[in-house]
Amino acid sequence: MISQTKIRPGDGRYLFRGVMVGDGHRGAGTSLRAAQDEAGVPPGIWKGRGLAAVGLKAGDVVTERQAELLLGEGRHPDADRIERELLAQGKSPARARRATVLGRPIEHNRSPETDKAKERIPWLGMHLVFRPPPTAHIAWALGDYETRRVLELCQDIARDKTLAWMEDAVAQIRWKGGGKQRARVKDGLIVAVFRHYESRAAESKPLLHDHALVSIRARRPDDQGTWGNLSADSTLAHIVAADTLYILYFMEEVSARLGWAWEPREVTPGHRPVMEIAGIDQRLIGWQSTRRQQIEDALPVLTAKYEERQGHAPGERAAYALACQAADQTRPPKRTELLSLTELRKRWRDSAIRAYGADVVDQLAERARAAAAAVGARVRPVVDIALAAVDVVAVVYVMRGAFKRHHLLAEARRYLSYVLRGRPHQAGLDETIVQTAVDDYTRPASRRMMTADLRALYPRDTEDQAVLRPLTRKRTAPPYERARLAADALAARVHAVRRAERLGSRTRSRTVAVPAASRSRPRPFRTGPKDGRLLEPETGVDTVEQTRRTFEAAAAQVAATLQDSRRAREAAHGPRLQPTPATATPPHTRQPGTQHTPGRATGVT
Repeated sequence: MISQTKIRPGDGRYLFRGVMVGDGHRGAGTSLRAAQDEAGVPPGIWKGRGLAAVGLKAGDVVTERQAELLLGEGRHPDADRIERELLAQGKSPARARRATVLGRPIEHNRSPETDKAKERIPWLGMHLVFRPPPTAHIAWALGDYETRRVLELCQDIARDKTLAWMEDAVAQIRWKGGGKQRARVKDGLIVAVFRHYESRAAESKPLLHDHALVSIRARRPDDQGTWGNLSADSTLAHIVAADTLYILYFMEEVSARLGWAWEPREVTPGHRPVMEIAGIDQRLIGWQSTRRQQIEDALPVLTAKYEERQGHAPGERAAYALACQAADQTRPPKRTELLSLTELRKRWRDSAIRAYGADVVDQLAERARAAAAAVGARVRPVVDIALAAVDVVAVVYVMRGAFKRHHLLAEARRYLSYVLRGRPHQAGLDETIVQTAVDDYTRPASRRMMTADLRALYPRDTEDQAVLRPLTRKRTAPPYERARLAADALAARVHAVRRAERLGSRTRSRTVAVPAASRSRPRPFRTGPKDGRLLEPETGVDTVEQTRRTFEAAAAQVAATLQDSRRAREAAHGPRLQPTPATATPPHTRQPGTQHTPGRATGVT
């Protein structure tokens, strides 16, 4: 997953004494490279297509002075040399310093003339943390040397592809009109990446993760190449979409290079499952996730206080904020003992063997390969665009009510993770699913928001539209549980319609009418009293099962009637000649296979 925080002036102590030297302790006066060597972590490297504008190359080592200038002061990474040259040319110290500043100096934001209070503490960057799923940490820590190197390579590729997507599709810079307009950046992003190997739990546990420090400075798309600030709101709004893309890429790389597969694991009942490597003993997740257990122990207290204060259970956004608060409250101090990665891996292996035995640790890779074969035989890696669009719209609608395109994009990538289980996806498939959902199953909700178009999902069928109504406001069940129920009900509707169309395309003696649902007058949309989201009146959850039974009964009646018609025709005219195999089932009437949806093993093509 990807988490993010802001980098502001004054955060240098945390960056230089923490992030850049792993989770160890950096003594005063110790150089950055010496502290990294002592902590057993590699030096940071530069990434991003914007490096050429400041004279750097991807893969160059991040020096302390470069990071201090760019991420601490918003200046050119080589500002010292530039300033010396300008002073030698006779420029004034103030002018020489101003020439090294990228964009607006941070001193401007500290001046009394600044109009907006929020600009007085400017952003200088974004701190993104890339963490693979827990079972990947386990395989990386307890596997052999080759497995460790492959998993680190998968982490590198998934992280770099995600950053490249953010450069191409997300990164925007303030442009004209007081910064109210947005435009694509001219070059790209400037990112400093630092790798860590362990968690901050009191007892060190494996946690392969990368800290990406993204500079907010970028060049505008003009002929002068002037510098400005990235649009932070656009970048932060797409963090979840970037997170799901990173996990999707990581899963694909692991499956392609190690032959492993993935399966969903429910961490909290009724909440979104997480994708884990199939076949790895689940007990090892508890052994590795000591830090997670500390957070989970503190979270119920914060949740109870929230419910007492607000009068209802927290939603998705509030639950995330409470989890962050629990993490801050339970954050332990960094360890002072410095160990190399080799020593850490030996310590982790001994700890796992003492807890669960050598057999569990030694056969980890072998069991993962065997489980991958079972997953491959059980799950068909086929994506049905229409079903995917319906699933995505249903889940996002129930979870949010009104939403934007990037919400659909994040859910489409989650859907691909569930369906493909690590197999590669076609480039642009996630965007195709989103565009289908937007075109066919949504309608405007406001100037910037959209919502699900229930009339498109259930045309002229108000009783079936009621399937989604109990799932939008009922708080007795977790939001994702309600969302999955809605998505499954809509998928059943699509299957029933397709089945009826296939049966209706066959030649028969007479037409059989399928019982239609009641045509009661559609209930109008109404606005929730608190958050203004578009909601519908609440009805009983039993409507879902009733609708499914109606579909199944209608299909069974059609099949029985067709069977009776065939028998009557054979009794009057004799058995019908069988068609040749080449024309037995026209392509447009062949029954497709079944397609997996999250929580299901099969689906339709």
